[in-house]
Amino acid sequence: MSSIYLDYNATTPIRPEVLQLVTYIMGEVGNGSSVHQYGQKARKHIEDARSQVAALCNTLPEQVVFTSGATESNNTILRAYHDSRVLVSAIEHPAVLQSAPHAEIIPVTRDGLIDVDAYKELLEQSPAPAIVSIMYVNSETGVIQPIKELAELAHAKGALFHTDAVQAAGRFDLDINDIDVDYISLSAHKMAGPQGVGAVVYKKGVELSRFMMGGGQEKNCRAGTHNTAGIAGMGLAAKLAKENIEHYTEVQKLRDHLESEIHKISNKAVIYGEGAPRVANTCNVGLSGVPAQTQMMQLDLSGIAVSSGSACSSGSFKPSHVLTAMGVSDEDAKSALRISLGWATTSDEINRFLDAWKKIAQA
Repeated sequence: MSSIYLDYNATTPIRPEVLQLVTYIMGEVGNGSSVHQYGQKARKHIEDARSQVAALCNTLPEQVVFTSGATESNNTILRAYHDSRVLVSAIEHPAVLQSAPHAEIIPVTRDGLIDVDAYKELLEQSPAPAIVSIMYVNSETGVIQPIKELAELAHAKGALFHTDAVQAAGRFDLDINDIDVDYISLSAHKMAGPQGVGAVVYKKGVELSRFMMGGGQEKNCRAGTHNTAGIAGMGLAAKLAKENIEHYTEVQKLRDHLESEIHKISNKAVIYGEGAPRVANTCNVGLSGVPAQTQMMQLDLSGIAVSSGSACSSGSFKPSHVLTAMGVSDEDAKSALRISLGWATTSDEINRFLDAWKKIAQA
């Protein structure tokens, strides 16, 4: 029986078309900074991808700078403000929290949404923050923040606004002009592209600091020889993600069926963030008294891959800082599984997961 992958929020299986393109370009030679025909061919791959990523965010290609991933994108933006007042939410990815260790923390409600009253109080304090960073979609719970409203509040106080949108891209429309943010961080492998490539998308008129020193690549914003194959793969992944956003209607049906059956299986099960707007593919379920580590090991023996939180920290089995920020006890947070679906998930896979999880929940 085939194995089942339900950890799309950690990394999404690469689409066959993207794999084919990346493999093909890796067989070519050429540095996008060279002026000869080989360099020009590589440059075309890069610029085509820049246009595709820009289209995903409804902006101009010149507002896209490629990086090694969203972690670098977050560092690029936030480390420039090490001497300034910075606000970040309590549920950010470590790449944001550690890029601004001096930042003041914006609390969240029990549903995982920004506590708007507390946020307004922080904005009112003097001096005004230089920048605010709030993720669009939480990687563990799938909760969607009202980014447009939150950015408007920040701008009213003269602050810039950044959003880590890696779990939003390709799952619903992502329009930098509509939500009116200044910076967006993206990652290719979260939208069925290759690992090791990402981007910063920024609003026209806003400056982007230089993080990687060296050559003059990426308009002198990000030094280093371009990862041509990876960038091209990100571009195609962005194009396909935008074209297939409607598929997440079907993904949501699978997720809703999953959660409905989970509640039928166990009255101890808690879906974290269930009362808030959530992205279509994510379910974070707690089963009090049964450690996530135990659940994952038993599911893995059945050929089913899930997670206990963000991939960068799930190996530690510490309580999720996201869930504890939502008021969940350490013990209950340690019992939470994240099940994340995507473009290749089938109803048969969901039913097989439910059969396996039922044995754990009712043991």
